Amino acid sequence: MALLTETAVRQRAHALTASLRKSAGQALDEMARADSDVTFDVFVSHSSTEPEEILLGLTGVLRDEGLSVYVDRYTDPHLQPSKVSRATATVLRARLRSSLSLLYVYSEHSTKFRWMPWELGFVDGLTGRVGVIPVTRNQENNFAGEEYLNLYPYVDQMPDNVSHRLMLWINRSENFYAPLTKWIRGEVAMTKHQ
Repeated sequence: MALLTETAVRQRAHALTASLRKSAGQALDEMARADSDVTFDVFVSHSSTEPEEILLGLTGVLRDEGLSVYVDRYTDPHLQPSKVSRATATVLRARLRSSLSLLYVYSEHSTKFRWMPWELGFVDGLTGRVGVIPVTRNQENNFAGEEYLNLYPYVDQMPDNVSHRLMLWINRSENFYAPLTKWIRGEVAMTKHQ
C-alpha cells in the first residue's frame, strides 16, 4: 500500500490539463459542472490554499474510480470560505448532507484552514463515513497525521488482487481495509485481511 504523493497527483492533473487543453482551474470548473448533481459521492474537504493542481489531480483520481466529487470553490464559486458566515455554513451543511462521504485532504496546506475540522466533525456525527486522503511529499506507506486525524481511516493506493489495476482503498491499518468506492457507497465495510 502506498499513500498518494504530490508528484503523482500533479502528474494526474497535468494529464487532465493536457487532454482537455485547459488550465487546472478551468478543468475543475468543467468537472464541477459535470458533477453538479444534487448528491455527491465525495465531499472533498480542503484548504483554501491547496494548489489547483493538487485539487484537480485528486478530483481526477476520484473520478477515475467512478465517484462524483464536490469541491466547494468550483461547485459553489459564490462561497467565500475565508469569511466565516451563517450563509456559508448553511450552504456547506446542505452539501455535506447531500454527500455520501467526506475525504479530508491532508497536505502541507491543510493545517492552515479552519473549516476543515468543522466539516470533518459534521459528517462524522452525521454518517461516520469520513476518511483522510493524505498527499505526501515523499513516498510513504502509512499515514501518521495530527493526533485527531488518526481517529479516522485513510486512503491509499494498491493493485487489486484480480485485475491488478491500481485502485484506491480505505484503511484503518495495514490489514484492515476495503475498496474505497464500495465503502463510500455502503456496499462493503472495512474488514481484516491476512
